[in-house]
Amino acid sequence: MDEKTNFTSFSEAQKQYLSGVAMGADVARTVAGLPVLSKAPGAANGSVVRIGGAAEATAPRAAGPEDLALQAQAATEAAGGKLSKEEQAKRDKNPLDMWDEIQARADAGEFPKGTDVFLTKQQGLFYVAPAQDSYMCRMRIPGGLLYSWQFEGLADLSDRSAGGFVDCTTRGNLQFREIPADQAMEILYGLRELDIVPLGSGADNIRNCTASALSGIDSLELIETIPLAKRMHHYILNHREMYGLPRKFNIAFDGGGRISALDDTNDIGFHAVEVTADQADDALPAGVYFQLTLGGITGHQDFARYTGVLLRPEECIAVAAAIVRVFIVAGNRTDRKLARLKYVLDDWGFDKFLEEVEQRLGKPLRRVSSDRFVVPDNEDRLAHIGFHPQAQEGLYYVGLVLPVGRVTSQQARGIAALAKRFGNGQIRATVWQNLLLPGIQEADIPAVKAAIQDLGLGYQASSFQAGLIACTGSAGCKFANAPTKQHAMEIADSLQAAFDLEQPINIHVTGCHNSCAQHYIGDIGLQGCKVEQGEDMVDGYHVHLGGGWGSRQAIGRRLFESVAWPDVLPLLHAILRAYLEHRQDQQSFVEFAATQSDQQWTALTLSKPVD
Repeated sequence: MDEKTNFTSFSEAQKQYLSGVAMGADVARTVAGLPVLSKAPGAANGSVVRIGGAAEATAPRAAGPEDLALQAQAATEAAGGKLSKEEQAKRDKNPLDMWDEIQARADAGEFPKGTDVFLTKQQGLFYVAPAQDSYMCRMRIPGGLLYSWQFEGLADLSDRSAGGFVDCTTRGNLQFREIPADQAMEILYGLRELDIVPLGSGADNIRNCTASALSGIDSLELIETIPLAKRMHHYILNHREMYGLPRKFNIAFDGGGRISALDDTNDIGFHAVEVTADQADDALPAGVYFQLTLGGITGHQDFARYTGVLLRPEECIAVAAAIVRVFIVAGNRTDRKLARLKYVLDDWGFDKFLEEVEQRLGKPLRRVSSDRFVVPDNEDRLAHIGFHPQAQEGLYYVGLVLPVGRVTSQQARGIAALAKRFGNGQIRATVWQNLLLPGIQEADIPAVKAAIQDLGLGYQASSFQAGLIACTGSAGCKFANAPTKQHAMEIADSLQAAFDLEQPINIHVTGCHNSCAQHYIGDIGLQGCKVEQGEDMVDGYHVHLGGGWGSRQAIGRRLFESVAWPDVLPLLHAILRAYLEHRQDQQSFVEFAATQSDQQWTALTLSKPVD
């Protein structure tokens, strides 16, 4: 090799690698107080890379926003760390630039292989083998709001290119399943033609931005939040660096109304609060603010915590963007299990982290103690099911009961027709895996009830159906240890037939430790596992009790391990009987569970007859 090597002789991946290494070395040298190497004094735009201490070349491209992630990768290696295989894959091939490659695979009727399976998730396509030899496509529905024409279009697209149904998720979002290899691009084009962009809905990205499902129609809310979720969504789509995270990231906006957005389970939570006149002063005028909370990841048994920062609504997007950029730089690039925001906060502490955010923002954050504002507690755990009055006089919304979050294409077309004929054309997805139709006149309620029943759906839920959450399970996920949707329906039917409760019991059924159904925050949380019985491994669950969120915040305790599926229903019956017989003064389940030790729970359930 000549002493001076022409940079253009390298592949694009090599160029990005060398640029990243140089920039990472700059970071390390700057910290050590040494001069940087990547750009000589007076050099033109572009990175200068030194190879073997002698050769020098200039990168032909200007610095791009995605360089933030490349710098973080290179700094990891400069500090002696080894990139995870996913980080290496993202550096070798930018997943934002795979459109033509995905098209070529679709034309050939092929699915991705190797690390391309991971990278393709960035476009919203998940190859879910071995559970199914097909794609799943997760969308981005900011704030959960879409319109009848979009929902009807989704039904048609599912019939043409997917499994003929639509699933509602726990992020107020939608997804398709059973997509053949040759239909991948039909899905990606079809969604965009419906003004739905799935980019970044999977892999190491900011997932669908959630908001209060009743935003703008809730008489108890402090502020509308769907507009903020939409602004955050479009900010992400238009900033390439927002796709350079070390792991997935969740953002939620809660307006303080009747249906929780579960903001305390998110990496960033914005929860509306009120500074009253008697709490206000010149530095903190009365009004509505957002309490900034950070680090929620209930799958790792942690809730988002208040940072001491209050934000005006117009400040939220810029602050969220600054937080994400700090996470891009500081997040773990070597160990995937430690690559979430929670672990940066655990390592740095809130003070150091917020100082870095302020550096990114270029201004200080507003620090306010929690006794200076009021946090509303308006949640109604049945508000997402049935008919309820809106803030607008004479108008109602209805929450549909969907069997574990799934509707057929034909049902979806019927729902779209109902929204257009009797409502305002809106359809809203909630974090409870169901849909709301707002804008219904009171006089039309009987006709809407009849139409819902004609679709084979419901608008009334038992205390078990209202709080029933289930992930996809082994029918569509390679990680799941049990068919969670099927089991969830059997659980609800069995408990509904045996018990009559005046308040809902949330039962969350998740297939594995990834906790997509957030089993740790359910009154009763079931985590799928395999149970050894003789020489066989059978479906089963670890059973957790006493989880909650918001004002009832608690992480459920694992009290019964490796319960084979045939034994789960008798155990749940025993748990419910113990609760009803021993609770005091109409205690909620989470309140009662907190009063019982592990030994007491064991004694209470063992003393009950088996059904």
